[in-house]
Parts: sequence; C-alpha cells; structure tokens
Amino acid sequence: MLIHWIWLATRPELSDRLKLATLEAFRDPEDIFYSDKEHYANVEGMTQAGAEALSDKKLTQAQEILDDCVEKGIQICTFHDAAYPARLKNIADPPLVLYYKGNLTGLDSSPVIGVVGTRKASAYGLNTSKKMGYQIAKCGGILVSGLAEGNDGSAMTGALMAGGKVVGVLGCGADVVYPAIHRSLYKDTERNGCLISEFPPKTPPYGWNFPKRNRIISGLSNGILVVEAPHKSGSLITARDALEQGRDVFVVPGNIDVDTFVGSNALLREGAIAVSSGWDVVSEYAALYPDKIREATGESVFLSEHEKTVPEVAQKPMQPTRKPLFDRKRDKKPIDKDEKKTYSVQQDVLDSLSQEEQELLKPLRKGAALVDDLIAASELPAGKVLSMLTMLQIRGVVELLPGKRVALK
Repeated sequence: MLIHWIWLATRPELSDRLKLATLEAFRDPEDIFYSDKEHYANVEGMTQAGAEALSDKKLTQAQEILDDCVEKGIQICTFHDAAYPARLKNIADPPLVLYYKGNLTGLDSSPVIGVVGTRKASAYGLNTSKKMGYQIAKCGGILVSGLAEGNDGSAMTGALMAGGKVVGVLGCGADVVYPAIHRSLYKDTERNGCLISEFPPKTPPYGWNFPKRNRIISGLSNGILVVEAPHKSGSLITARDALEQGRDVFVVPGNIDVDTFVGSNALLREGAIAVSSGWDVVSEYAALYPDKIREATGESVFLSEHEKTVPEVAQKPMQPTRKPLFDRKRDKKPIDKDEKKTYSVQQDVLDSLSQEEQELLKPLRKGAALVDDLIAASELPAGKVLSMLTMLQIRGVVELLPGKRVALK
C-alpha cells in the first residue's frame, strides 16, 4: 500500500542506499512493515539504529503526509511505479518516493539536460543561461534545474520561452515555493512539465536538503551543463554527482578573471566538454534520440526582449565582429586552387602556434578526429589536452563536432 512506501521512505537512521537494499531484500514495503527485527538483520549493511527505525510500526506520520498530498494536489510516484524515471532508478541512491505536481511522463524518451550555476550570477551568466535554456528546448531537449535564483531560474525561463518541457527539482516540499520570487516560475514549470521533490509536503528549504537533491537533478539527466560556478559552488557538487552516475558534464567557458567562473573553468581542465550553444549539448545524444532532436535553424535561436520588440525588417541580429587569428581573405590569383588555398591557410595557423600545440593538431590536417585519439597520439595527460583544445577553440583555431570529435576551422 502507498502508506507503507511513505513509511519506509521516512524512516530515520536509514540512508537512501540502505532503504534501497532493504527494499531489494523484501518484496515490497508492506512486507518490510510486517517483518520482525531479526529479519532486518539479514539486509547487507543494516545497522542497529536502522533495525530499530524499521521496528517502529507507527503510521501516523505517513498518514499525515498522504492526507497533505490529497489536499494539495500532490501526486506520489513510488520506485516500483512504471512512471518512475528509468535513469533515476539506476543511480546508487535513488529516492524511493517522489512527490510531484504536473506531468512526470516522457523523461525517458527525450534527451534530458540539467542546467546548473551560481545563485550570484553575473549579467553575462544570466544571459548565457537563458540563451542555453532556450536553445536546448528548441533543439528538443527537456531542461531540468533546481529553480534557484541566478543561473537555474534564468535557464528555466529561457526553456519556457521556447515552449519546451521543463522539470524543477526542489530542496523542499512540492507545496513550498523557494525562493518566493519564483512563484510564477513554479506555476509555469508545473503547467509545462513538473515539480519534483523527495521531501514530503510542508518540508522547509533546509540548507542540507539542497546537496541531497542535486543527485536527482543529475540522475534524471543525460548530461549536466554548468554555466557559471565559483570555486565553492553547489553546481560543482551536481557535476561530481553526474560523473559518479556516468553522466556527461558540459561547461560554458567563462572569463578567467571573473571569480564566478573559477569552478566551471576548472571543470574544463579536468575533462568536461566545452560548449557554446544548446545544440552543442543536445547533439551529443543524436544517436540515442534521432526522432526527438533537431538543430535549431535561422539566424538565431534566441532573441532578447529588446530584439523581440523591434520591427520585423530589423530583426536580423547583427553578428559580433571578431578579429580572426589570421586573415582568411587573401587576394586570389587566377592560378590558385581552392584546395591548395585551404591547405595554405591551415599551415599558416599551425605555424603560428607553439610547438606543443602544433604537435597536438598535426592529425587534424587530414580531417576531423576523435578527442580520445588526439589524447592517445599526443601522449600528454588527458586534462592538459582538453585544456589546450578548449583554448584553441576559444581562439578560433578548432571547432568541436558532434560525437566528441574536433576539427580545424
């Protein structure tokens, strides 16, 4: 019965892993409830305190939670329900019960991208997270965030602007709005996706709840995108959870002189995937969801509020100017052939780099190559190669392609 699921999920002294181990040792929570203390000792890892907690057969708290859910329109999904997200079920410490508002279905049939970042976001970070959220949704991705202030809320707003499905994972009860300024964002998220929490209704936003909820953000996702994170940031906890769960970690490269990008730039040195658009992220899952994703077309897949209000004839966004690493527009002589000119340009840029960079990029003269193959050919540490490629990408020398490939520009 549902009341026994809630009873098991709220047992103190049992970690999430131990609750799962107990469930696997018995048929269902009702069997656990009616078992004796000596049977609990057979569960691997069971502690004395855990056995004592399971020996408490009072259902008063569970009934109150069930009544609150009915009163507030909060739905309950248990670990054995068909609607329980498969990716989340496969992490080491999944919540046995999810409380949610909205529509929980569809999370396993489309690419799900978790977007995280600092609450104290810069203007650049806020604009970038909104842009990335918009693009991810336009390309067919479902966006997951913690609905916090800063990058989280901005990314969620961008995805909603694109008409995408969104998921908010909460560090409080599904009936508690935190922060209060996101009340309308909560409502929009519920209407266009769902709000999820492992915490029962009325649970306040305690500080220790948020690191715990981060594993759900990454657990639901195919990959995590870190937009902006300082040295000590909850976003880095989510990134670590993602790596432990076997998820991809993507990072938007940030200004090296800005403190709020210190942590995210460090992830790049450790091997995270550098991206500059939502398509860069979603395209990684083209093989898994070929009928769900599409590359957003047009001059821009994101328009600022100012650009939306200008007359139609002026809506074509101006492309930012950037001084190229080398002049691609050389005078062409009649005898020149395009293929020779292309080779000459590539040779010029290789000659302008350091010896170590030249050696790294030599295989790319023949065409695109896998990043892993470049690492193997260079005999350099993987972290150093990824850092070098990131800087070369920023400088306009190389470009990252779907399938973790890289090519000369």
